[in-house]
Amino acid sequence: MFLRSLSPAPTPEANASADPSDAPATPAPTAEGTPVVTPEATPAPEPSPSPTNPEEAVLPDPERLSEAVRATCSGSNDVICPLVEGILPEGWAPFAAWVITIVLILAGALILRKVVLRLIDRITRRAAQGVLPEKLRARAGRQADAAQVLLTERRRQRAETIGSVLRHAATILIMGTAILMVLGRFGMNLAPLLTSVGILGIAIGFGAQELVKDFISGMFMLLEDQYGVGDIIDAGPATGTVEAITLRITRLRDADGRVWYIRNGTITRVGNESQGWSRALVNVPVPYDADIDEIRDLLKGIANGLWEEPGMRDLVIVEEPRVYALEQVSDSAMIFQVTVKTMPGKNDEVARELRVRIKQALDERGVALAGAS
Repeated sequence: MFLRSLSPAPTPEANASADPSDAPATPAPTAEGTPVVTPEATPAPEPSPSPTNPEEAVLPDPERLSEAVRATCSGSNDVICPLVEGILPEGWAPFAAWVITIVLILAGALILRKVVLRLIDRITRRAAQGVLPEKLRARAGRQADAAQVLLTERRRQRAETIGSVLRHAATILIMGTAILMVLGRFGMNLAPLLTSVGILGIAIGFGAQELVKDFISGMFMLLEDQYGVGDIIDAGPATGTVEAITLRITRLRDADGRVWYIRNGTITRVGNESQGWSRALVNVPVPYDADIDEIRDLLKGIANGLWEEPGMRDLVIVEEPRVYALEQVSDSAMIFQVTVKTMPGKNDEVARELRVRIKQALDERGVALAGAS
């Protein structure tokens, strides 16, 4: 009994490390015979819940707004406060300076936006006006006037489309920056707002991938001048003349008069028949026993006669035609080929005229086309 009374009392650490089943049912007595109460562990303080409402995280409370108003005149670089303090009482100076600062931010943004938009309009207007040199105009005549009209319309549409994109981008950038500056003056916490806008932008980007792809493809197509209004192109799904171009779609009209609306993002390759020059190819099949030199000289005379015409040379045909002898040979026919480099889109017209003249010349010589009865 004496030894038991001298034994030390168990500590809280020992009780925590020991197995709960081995703990004694009654507390150990001390030398005076009074039991020792084991201290209980105090519960850890729970963290205070953070505000989950976005309005509580973004919208300022009246105290924060009053602090933002008073902080207007606390900056060392402030210029408005010294001017206002000399006119208004001391208590009204911060509020007046705060209002004037907001008004100046909005007015400056509007003025800057107007100046930038006017500059963009002037640049796009100059880009849309194409001037043909006087020497080229005097040489080309009516053909140059028609080409000039088409070129002007092409430049105008491309310039207007690019100008529209630049105007919208400038407006969003300038006014968005001004709105954020004004919200900062109200003492708002902009971090949650910017985070929400970023998440919303990512969601819209994923949801409108095809639309974004169309706009980006249309922008690069216009900047690189891949094709324009009046061009004859092969866009894959359809082939025809370009009637209108926007950032999202290209409108074509094929030879049957059918109108095609093609999204720019779906165009993976484009064949343009109206850039630079075109080539007219005419194959002339003659009987196998025909005189090669006679047929070749006949075709050269026809091609040179077309080249020497005043309405064709340098206006429709840009180079002297070429005649290739014996492009193909079979057991029943020989095929001669005539090639003519023409202005863009004029190859079919020149090819038809060549076929008519070749047919008339062969009939006069008594040479029948291969396969004709």
